[in-house]
Amino acid sequence: MTTPRFLQIHTLHSYPAALLNRDDSGLAKRMPFGDVVRTRVSSQCLKRHWRVAEDEFSLHNITGAVDATRSREIVTRSVMQPLREANGVDEDVLDGVEEEFQKGVYGESGTSRSGRQPLLLGRPEVEYLREQAAAICAAHSDDAKAAAAAAKLLFSTQRRNEQRENFRAFREQTSLPGGLIGALFGRMVTSDPGANIDAAIHVAHAFTVHQEESESDYFSVVDDLRDEDEDPGADHIGDMELTAGLFYGYVVVDVPGLVANLTGCKTEDWASADKTLASQVVEHLVQLIATVSPGAKLGSTAPYGYADLLLIEAGSRQPRSLANAFRKPVKAWTKAAVDALTDHLSKLDAAYGARESRRVMAVDDCALLQAERLCLDDLAAWAAQTVRNGEAG
Repeated sequence: MTTPRFLQIHTLHSYPAALLNRDDSGLAKRMPFGDVVRTRVSSQCLKRHWRVAEDEFSLHNITGAVDATRSREIVTRSVMQPLREANGVDEDVLDGVEEEFQKGVYGESGTSRSGRQPLLLGRPEVEYLREQAAAICAAHSDDAKAAAAAAKLLFSTQRRNEQRENFRAFREQTSLPGGLIGALFGRMVTSDPGANIDAAIHVAHAFTVHQEESESDYFSVVDDLRDEDEDPGADHIGDMELTAGLFYGYVVVDVPGLVANLTGCKTEDWASADKTLASQVVEHLVQLIATVSPGAKLGSTAPYGYADLLLIEAGSRQPRSLANAFRKPVKAWTKAAVDALTDHLSKLDAAYGARESRRVMAVDDCALLQAERLCLDDLAAWAAQTVRNGEAG
């Protein structure tokens, strides 16, 4: 049996005539690799689509999941607005408390919206902040200066500050303080490094296994209310870039990190912790990776596609991507890509030994090394069971 400290998920997805992920100029994102330029999809784009997917395997449908909000307006809208709507607190008191909370949560530049970066906070954290703000406002309802001082004290870095210790204890003792999304994909809080969460799901940028394929799509718009004697030409002319490609994707699940983030246990104690929630997360994640497509221009390109292949490896060694299978571009065919993967994997096994347990889902027949073929549901269930049992057969 193999101890599954890591799950490595390799995918091949094919998309025709799409614009999956745009850069700041509206063109498809790209990257050079193997002396040619490839089309790519950023990890941020992939993770966002998995996070917000609403279907049977939505992350929000997991029993025990805790919501989280990513915004620069959490203090304004989720903490202070309910107090303002209550109409029971002096406006100067509210303003003083809000200013200190903005700085405490977002840093010294947090008093202006442009100075705040979108921050991920879990529902328990938001509720805690709202309760603290309400308590401060109630205790100093007629003294704006005292209310602001109390709010500042909550976020003070003084080591003997009882409030500060309570705030730290809250984060340490509350299950999923950063919500399920924070536990999976991590977060960085520049104003309070102690609130940082290390990502347990590591996502690489997907890229085409071949040289980029793109064209500029010319389109026109006709005015339906044009009079017969008016210019019969188009009322608007434009263009957008379309790309096509077979993409290699790579995701790593740090199982000890995932269990620790979800349960609050120490990473080294993951094997003896309750792994029920972690196994549910993995089952849903495998389904989402295979079936949820990234994409802009949904109405004009319908960029929906399922994975042609999904290979999962469970093992205890440090993960390694199979991206180098495509350093030399291959033809934009699934078979050519699978052959390249198989060849590269055989070389790695010969050099380092084959110690991972492997399962594969493939639309077409394939014979990847030591990989039993399963349908997607069975593959996701195998991955979940591997995490739940702490061993892979």
